Amino acid sequence: MEELEQWKEQVCHLWRLVMDYLREVPPNQVYATAAIAVFTTLLLLSVRFLRRAKSNTVVLMGLSGSGKTVLFYQLRDGSNDQGTVTSMEPNEGTFILHGETTKNGKIKPVHIVDVPGHSRLRPKLDDYLSQAAGIVFVVDALDFLPNCRAVSEYLYDLLTKGSIVSKKIPLLILCNKTDKVTAHTKEFIHKQMEKEIDKLRASRSAISAADIANEFTLGVPGEPFSFTQCSNKVTTADASGLTGEISQLEEFIRDYVKP
Repeated sequence: MEELEQWKEQVCHLWRLVMDYLREVPPNQVYATAAIAVFTTLLLLSVRFLRRAKSNTVVLMGLSGSGKTVLFYQLRDGSNDQGTVTSMEPNEGTFILHGETTKNGKIKPVHIVDVPGHSRLRPKLDDYLSQAAGIVFVVDALDFLPNCRAVSEYLYDLLTKGSIVSKKIPLLILCNKTDKVTAHTKEFIHKQMEKEIDKLRASRSAISAADIANEFTLGVPGEPFSFTQCSNKVTTADASGLTGEISQLEEFIRDYVKP
């Protein structure tokens, strides 16, 4: 609302300037000047609306085996039997979330993209990140500790990527498979990843060939790293693709793709 009020003030100020100018120009120039003013205002409004156009794309990403494809099918049709094989090509679809199919009224479909987690296939991410309304970074809560370094490196690269930081795309760290007794909690995973990223930040402080792809730096110099220091909003939630416990995932999606 505050942004809308500022825009109204800007438009009113523009028209005041135009009217003041019209009082000073010869009558034969009034119509031409008024036409230019109208055209300029319409152009500004068009640009404004284009900027405010919201994407409906949400990208699922993470290491191979974290359960992204299971989550994709849960979101699409509530099934989990098509996510047992590691994806080698992106799964992509535009649909109403399965948990919303019984609701009355008009619901906006969501464009969900499940990008393969294999390192050789990650370049495909760049095709989707520029149009993302939100990013879901899926972490295997069962096998987190053995993969903590690899997971943190992947997330570090994302959080320093220009296409994500400049647009402040919100990111959800989704701890999957939390239905298992031996799964780590989202609080534990959150803290461990902050510590690991803090180490990475220190080790990558010197410019190297491995760090050229990182367009932004993370954190505050001299302070331990925290996700709250990121330019884009980073939150943590848990889920279980196999049991269909994905309410926090659906909530995140609808926070940024309004129904």
